[in-house]
Amino acid sequence: MDDIDWGHLLFGFSGRINRAKFWAGMVLQYAILFATVAVGFAVNDPIAFWVAGVVNLVTIWMWIAISIKRWHDRGKSGWWMLIALVPVIGYLWMLIETGFLAGDTGPNDYGPDPLVATPTAPATPDASE
Repeated sequence: MDDIDWGHLLFGFSGRINRAKFWAGMVLQYAILFATVAVGFAVNDPIAFWVAGVVNLVTIWMWIAISIKRWHDRGKSGWWMLIALVPVIGYLWMLIETGFLAGDTGPNDYGPDPLVATPTAPATPDASE
């Protein structure tokens, strides 16, 4: 996997990401969530539960940001996130679309194909040589 801009992956809403980055972000987000909750229960302190609650809100933001970029990769608006509100079937639909189906080939309305390497400019010879 190429270099990942973790800040944009976890908190930004623009652009597209491929399935590998989607799953990397999801694993990281859930690891943070479960670790925070586990520490909250281990410490058994009301402050720890408040901290876990705040972290939970941050991980919800991460989940939304990561998922919206996958919807963009599928050529769909981020508003398709709302399909998850349909009991059982909605979340399953979202999981299949964002986690398992390939994105659009080539550029779409949301940006370039994340699987296509961006060309780099060839090195220009130094004029002093």
